[in-house]
Amino acid sequence: MTSEQYKNDIAYAMTPFKLITWLIGVWPLQVYDIYSLLRCVFGIFCAILFVVLPSMELYFGCTDIEENIDCLTLICCGLLGVMKTTWFRINTNSLIINYNSALNDYLTIDNTNERDIMRKHAFIGRILCFFFLAFTYFSCLIHGVIPFLNQDNLINITNTDTVLKYAIPSRCALEYFNFPTSMYKIYCLIEIVILIIAATANLGNDVLFLNITLHICGQVNILRLRFMNFDVTSPRIYDRFNALIQRHCYLIMLARKLTNLISFILLIELFIIGILICIIGFQLILALKVNDIVMIGKSLITLSAFLIQLTLFSSIGNYLKSEMEEIGLSIYQSAWYSFPSKLTRNVIFILMQIDWDKEDQ
Repeated sequence: MTSEQYKNDIAYAMTPFKLITWLIGVWPLQVYDIYSLLRCVFGIFCAILFVVLPSMELYFGCTDIEENIDCLTLICCGLLGVMKTTWFRINTNSLIINYNSALNDYLTIDNTNERDIMRKHAFIGRILCFFFLAFTYFSCLIHGVIPFLNQDNLINITNTDTVLKYAIPSRCALEYFNFPTSMYKIYCLIEIVILIIAATANLGNDVLFLNITLHICGQVNILRLRFMNFDVTSPRIYDRFNALIQRHCYLIMLARKLTNLISFILLIELFIIGILICIIGFQLILALKVNDIVMIGKSLITLSAFLIQLTLFSSIGNYLKSEMEEIGLSIYQSAWYSFPSKLTRNVIFILMQIDWDKEDQ
């Protein structure tokens, strides 16, 4: 392949995720200098505001029952954004190793069929990224535009009896700090930025992780094909088969690094989202009882977003697990009976090692 083709493949697979995660300073292939640290701190700060402002609203008792649930949802999403960004920044070595490996894979690929497999998995990652983040950013913009559409807030802004609406529930918090209401529009614009950055801190880390996991799945798929199509007539059969075994061990190492990175975050996320699903599900039941169409729609959208988020992790994780388990079958489906006797005996130990790896998983 030409150098231009290498660049196109790398840009196709990585550019969207670079643009998203560069904003919060967690892109693995960036230069880790003071500027990346400042971007990371800024992203964490926005996610913290996403927690603090709704928490103050709850503390001051400025919300009704419906708004309490909205505040609780925002607080949980903000907490997840803070934890993910901090955790990915501290444990960035795992992502750096995996993304450098992916970069090397694109630079060394010379088989058209294998390149198509890599492009297919990159395409799936892009689709998930665009779908998930487009929905999220659209929701942020809707929440940010609603206060501007409320003409009473803009016309009667000097009226002390006017209840101002903000993109993030923060009316009592801003009044507590004596922010002037004459800057209402500026506050709303700032909160739109906070919404977008906080959403990126939460979901941007997710798509970054899912993208590299899909790449590992593609590499395991390619390895399976190499085992199945192993040519026993070519020379240096021992070296070539040993290279495949080493590649398998290397992919296992990469997958384990990703597993160690995400296990803690997934545990916390499952706990938080599980609580939110129960609360919002109870809200949906009450809305169905009183035929509140707006609340029904809002609850269904929120529940769908949380369930999709969990489904993506579980489905892609299961895909990686199944691909790893198919390695043993691929070796068995190869022409192992035509191997030299010494290598044939070693195949048994290879299959046993794969079974032990399954038990460890």
